Amino acid sequence: MYAEINSGLRMTGNRGGIHARFCHIFNTFMKAPATLSLLFLLSLGLPIPADDWPQFRGVDRSDISKEQSLLKKWPDEGPKIHWLYKDAGMGYSGPSIVDGVIYLLSAYEDGSFLIALDEKTGKRKWDVKLGDVLGNSWGDGPRSTPTVAGGHVYALGGEGDLVCVNAESGKEVWRKSLTKDLGGKVPNWGYCESVLVDGDTVICTPGEDQGAIAALDAKTGAVQWQAKEITDGAQYASVVIATINGQRQYVHLFQKTLVGVAAKDGKLLWSVDWSGRTAVIPTPIVKDNIVYVSSGYGTGSMAVEIDENYEVNELYRNKIMKNHHGGVILVGDHLYGYSDARGWVCQDFKTGEVVWAYEEDLKKGAIGCADGMLYCVDETNGTVALAEASPKGWREAGRFKLEPQTKIRSSSGKIWTHPVIANGKLYLRDQDLFFCFDVKQP
Repeated sequence: MYAEINSGLRMTGNRGGIHARFCHIFNTFMKAPATLSLLFLLSLGLPIPADDWPQFRGVDRSDISKEQSLLKKWPDEGPKIHWLYKDAGMGYSGPSIVDGVIYLLSAYEDGSFLIALDEKTGKRKWDVKLGDVLGNSWGDGPRSTPTVAGGHVYALGGEGDLVCVNAESGKEVWRKSLTKDLGGKVPNWGYCESVLVDGDTVICTPGEDQGAIAALDAKTGAVQWQAKEITDGAQYASVVIATINGQRQYVHLFQKTLVGVAAKDGKLLWSVDWSGRTAVIPTPIVKDNIVYVSSGYGTGSMAVEIDENYEVNELYRNKIMKNHHGGVILVGDHLYGYSDARGWVCQDFKTGEVVWAYEEDLKKGAIGCADGMLYCVDETNGTVALAEASPKGWREAGRFKLEPQTKIRSSSGKIWTHPVIANGKLYLRDQDLFFCFDVKQP
């Protein structure tokens, strides 16, 4: 394909023919993997299309938006609000955004729902019921983020109802129960993972003896396999795709075990003990053959290297990053996130050492990243800060306080929904209040 591009760009004949040839090449590349398309556009100096956000933590589950030309500094009052949707119900679910539609999980008195909003206006397009409302003293309602793939939306409710619907109409295609159909057990704070769609396969985590990880047919919901070698109870982390030693696999974190299973059949490839306590929540991070995890409740962080024989070599295990549930982001060779009792931390990915820590006036919360900047949310008071993703220190470029704030949040709950940056907008949620801010450079 590269040869075809070079040949096409060297053409010196008829202008119309050149244009047609270029369009053909361009369209071919736009159907190629996103990384190739991006490199192609960059090489031509063309503008990069705005990025959708099809699942939890974005396209590649890194929580890094690929967008550019975003505000590098906020005005004193913060970025301009584009719209505010006031009927998002109860829950901590974050948004997925694809083809001009926002998908969000919400709970009302009559059940848990998947709702679709117009991206431009914030107006509701349709909704579909998932099941009963998960009741919890920390806040009722769903916790996971919908996943959009292949013209469908896959949504998991807190009680384990997994539903596939048509992305355009909301019409239900199939549903499965992680408990009744897959032998799982609802964890203490409900099912919180955001299911993964890998081609024609949906990966979910029912937990327990029937097989803790399950693969379903994305079109029908039929069970393809369950990882029977893993019998851990479901926790709250979400699975990630990785290719380690040429083997496509799913990497997942349970309370006491970090595992990699073969994508084709769920066979256990490798595992390592983990010292998680109470709840294990942050998503694993994989770079090459190194896997990094972190947990709160005093646990800390760990990085392991998987060799060609699937032997696990522990690189470090320490308490530098004790991330509860706000997430950790890898930018270059540095990790960023909030560490309990330490503050906002930059950690060296290769050594595990602390690079810097900041906890002056921005407390614990969730993090997102776009265009070289960190978006940090104080879960207690709703302060949102913009800072450089730099190992040179905390370099803040503006902050504002989320206003108004919900009146329906549990007294034990806080602003736990992760920030999302997509298509020039910053999305924040405080229960029934769902905010859209404009963060694109003018």
